[in-house]
Amino acid sequence: MEDSLKKMQQDISSFTGRLFRDHFGKGPESVYVSMGYTFLVIYLRNFITPSERVLLEQDQEMTILQLRGKLMKSISPELKAYIEILTGIKIREIYYDWGIHNHSGMITCISEEPFTAKEAIEEDYAGKRQIDQEIVDISHQAQKAPEEIYSCEINDRTLVVIRNGILVRIEKELIRLGNDELLKRVKRNLEKSYLHNNSHFETILNKRVIDSFVDWDFELDKSAIVFILNPKQPRETTWAQVDKE
Repeated sequence: MEDSLKKMQQDISSFTGRLFRDHFGKGPESVYVSMGYTFLVIYLRNFITPSERVLLEQDQEMTILQLRGKLMKSISPELKAYIEILTGIKIREIYYDWGIHNHSGMITCISEEPFTAKEAIEEDYAGKRQIDQEIVDISHQAQKAPEEIYSCEINDRTLVVIRNGILVRIEKELIRLGNDELLKRVKRNLEKSYLHNNSHFETILNKRVIDSFVDWDFELDKSAIVFILNPKQPRETTWAQVDKE
């Protein structure tokens, strides 16, 4: 089972790298894949095209995000179809976000059936209660505390937080009027400023936070947050990497 899981992770890593090269003209230097229970997290490192680098030097980060958003609308169905064919499991939700200044990215898939046994993830990880409370506090500062929160460690490098019931009435009205992309940009800027400027996460987890990502599914009134961690004493992990070909 462990060997077949690692093989799937490696296949998804390779496919993701090729997919990004085909659509962006340049792929990430490294692609890491973590799978646990119903979660599949793809972490991209050193991913920025020459044209994006120029835009970034001109402080045009928003332009980069808009272009990537359009390209991801064509990439996401291809990636979803590939994962479903490879694993035989239907993907229910896809979230993605970028760390432009870190040249990194995240794609998180949530499946209808589990990829692994639930025991493969760590639901009762050290600091869980404090992490959940920090996320609730950040959500409340940004707009509204979630009605429900769930977090787990897929492995010692990947922490996932899921929030349900986070939209207020004015946000729902903006979405109804077709302003969902604008709302997402505003919420992302606001929440990521809280995530990046919060030193409590590293203190609670006793790990360095390398990257943090956040995305929303407004139709489901749901959000996914992913922390990429650097453990001081890494344990055996189901984190598969494929370097640039």
